[in-house]
Amino acid sequence: MFVPSTFAVALLMTILSTICWGSFANTFKGTRNYRFELYYWDYALGIFLIALLLAFTMGSYAGGPRAFLANVHSADDLNLLYAALGGFIFNIANVLLIAGIEIVGLAVAFPISIGIALVEGVVLSYAIQPRGSATLLGLGVLMAVVAVVLVGKAYGALRSGTQAVSRKGVVVCVVSGLLMGIFAPFVTRAMTHGHTLTPYTTAVFLTFGAFVCCFCFNTLLMRWPIVGSPVAAGDYFRAPRRYHALGLLGGAIWGLGTVFNFVAASLVGVAISYAIGQASPMVACVWGVFVWKEFRGANVRARGYLAAMFVAYLLALVLISRAYAG
Repeated sequence: MFVPSTFAVALLMTILSTICWGSFANTFKGTRNYRFELYYWDYALGIFLIALLLAFTMGSYAGGPRAFLANVHSADDLNLLYAALGGFIFNIANVLLIAGIEIVGLAVAFPISIGIALVEGVVLSYAIQPRGSATLLGLGVLMAVVAVVLVGKAYGALRSGTQAVSRKGVVVCVVSGLLMGIFAPFVTRAMTHGHTLTPYTTAVFLTFGAFVCCFCFNTLLMRWPIVGSPVAAGDYFRAPRRYHALGLLGGAIWGLGTVFNFVAASLVGVAISYAIGQASPMVACVWGVFVWKEFRGANVRARGYLAAMFVAYLLALVLISRAYAG
């Protein structure tokens, strides 16, 4: 089983996980007038398949008792359940986040949902696995939250008018954030107590739980959507093959980032790895600025928020990195 032997390698893997988590949504942007509920079926399958592939390659490298299949047989059944349950919860949170973005926009949804998830996930994970300096980690998380808020401010500065924020949308985002912050402690528990799971086994069962969740939660949303009209199952099969390929690719990108994040956590701890990974909104903002040109013609205030966001994120990265040494 491949695991990082130095902090530098682990840090690189967490940064790559941040890039993956902040980049997968570009595949959805490649579709037109395609409902997210339909895209999500391929996305969920993609995250599970890439986790399996990495488990049977990187996770089985050199064999031994920590190889993927051997670990599945030796691990506590409760830990396997915790990992799958974490994936089930994450899936609900992620779908609600997308619904929140459609209702209130990125400017409101990301600061609420990701901000809550970041603080809650790190605090709960650190309580289960106290690794690193709590002070430096706390300061790093604070700067990451500031950076996420600045992302919202930057997007908000682009909006014209004084549209009222939907109370329903805010509630959806709060619930999304609370659920998204819960999945990390389940992962921490599965990787640190009793007959533990390897990062690769954790990723496989987490993504399996997310995929299974689709048959429950996503099916309900297709019939009773939070946003828009009901979606027919037949629409999935009528979609272009390219849309299915983009969904699988989006899932593979997110799944790769998840595995890297868990593998890095085996050295630095879940709290630190999760904190860096949850800075993905900054990566999404980079795509928006330089690829999708979302800030073309932005005013001085919007550009100022962007600059401050990047500074805050860099400070967060430095502080969280130092937390491991501390």
